[in-house]
Amino acid sequence: MIRLSDRSPITREDAPWLGAALAAGLLAVVVYLATNPYPAYGAGLYLRIADAIAANGYAPPARIAGYTAEGVPFAYPPLQFYVLAVLLDLGADPVALARVLPSVGVLAALVPVYLLARDYAGSRPAGALAGVAVALNPQLLQWHVSAGGVVRAFAFCYALTAIYAGYRALDHDSRRAVAAGALAFGATVLTHPTYSLFVVVTSVLLWGVRHRSVDGFARSAAVGVGGAVVAAPWLLWVTNTHGITVITGAAGTHGGVGGGAATLLAALSSFTALPLLGAAYLLYARREWFLAAWTLVAELLFAQPRFVFAVGSVVAAVAAVDVARRVPALDGRVSLPGTGAVDRREAAAAACLLLASVAGGTYLAHEMTLASDPSTPEFLDDEDVAAMEWAERETAPDATFVVLGDAAEWFPALADRTILVGPWGVEWRGPDAYTAQLESFEAISRCDSAACVEAELAAAGVDPEYVYLPKGAYTVRGHPEVTFGTLDRSFAASPDWERAYENDGVVVYRAAG
Repeated sequence: MIRLSDRSPITREDAPWLGAALAAGLLAVVVYLATNPYPAYGAGLYLRIADAIAANGYAPPARIAGYTAEGVPFAYPPLQFYVLAVLLDLGADPVALARVLPSVGVLAALVPVYLLARDYAGSRPAGALAGVAVALNPQLLQWHVSAGGVVRAFAFCYALTAIYAGYRALDHDSRRAVAAGALAFGATVLTHPTYSLFVVVTSVLLWGVRHRSVDGFARSAAVGVGGAVVAAPWLLWVTNTHGITVITGAAGTHGGVGGGAATLLAALSSFTALPLLGAAYLLYARREWFLAAWTLVAELLFAQPRFVFAVGSVVAAVAAVDVARRVPALDGRVSLPGTGAVDRREAAAAACLLLASVAGGTYLAHEMTLASDPSTPEFLDDEDVAAMEWAERETAPDATFVVLGDAAEWFPALADRTILVGPWGVEWRGPDAYTAQLESFEAISRCDSAACVEAELAAAGVDPEYVYLPKGAYTVRGHPEVTFGTLDRSFAASPDWERAYENDGVVVYRAAG
């Protein structure tokens, strides 16, 4: 077991183990950057918001133009958008920012992961194992190292910091931890609502399962109230500007709270069953109720499996150390060249870390270099950027577009023109509006003829001046599509459209007359 200081949760003895977790994270980041010359997925709306904040003198704008004819309400938690606004004001390139900045959040999040697993298991190797498991999990990387990680990666980091601080506040009666937890929870609320809920339910479980006392409740409540105070100015602004319905409406989109319950049976036949198995082992072997409850709640409450995988990383590390402590052959110490005598269990953990890092890095490199790239598909390429630069330069500022494929998410940010169809940001107008835009976008993006596009445009009630068509392979909601040139030929043969711009990857048609 390890001895912890209330003043500094990290000591010199942590360096090699925390370093191992950070090295695995750095490996994942390097693989991603080396295989993705453009950011994966989309962050165009986020950068558009940041640009609007800067243009508004850093006062929050009520609406964000460019996404549908009406624009979308600005009701997102604002912290990371202000960070982005400052970086853009300092001259950062928006595409480069979306490609590189998430890596900072990914690496920072490994620190609270390491600390939580280390303290819970009383083992530094457990902390390192949990860090490596988080760093090399494709599901976690998919949503954190990709472009949306400019928000999500930092929300993940703040949430885990708040959870760890809450754990320290309960287990060590630490006032420093209460203050740190309140700040971290406030930052989480100001960054992402789903990660905020993750903190709340974890904190309730920590108190209810491990520290059911008046003092424990007071410390947990202090963290929660402190975080609410930090986030109060934004919450007041949102409700005064848009009303409470903007928040309740958005909660019904993206799977909603409790979305995991509908997928539990399917999850039992997938990799998300592994955290449940690990929790079941700990419940049997150690009567470990908190980790079992935490895993089950993460599985049931969140439709996004990244939450149960994050919990599962801690579960796996604690279970691995528990198993190692029960193996008689690992008793004692072993002499290693250049290090002297070390505990056999630590030597075994180091070997496992090395193997996991090599295997995980190799798998990630393989997956990220596939033509379909299921983990980190890029929504942009050189041809898209050139086409969007043309649109900004050569079309009227009030020109309207419908963009097929996922490049649409970036279009208002890079072309400074309006797209009439797309779900991004529409969740703040409620689930019905969001679903209608999502279905229209997917249907139009999968059309194979001008007649199909025109029918879907009519069904959506929009009449764009320009239609932006990808040529060859592209993605729709991250899933590959191929046109084989049929869509372009159909538009070229139609008297209702005339070609306005073309390069090797994109063709833009203008409505004739």
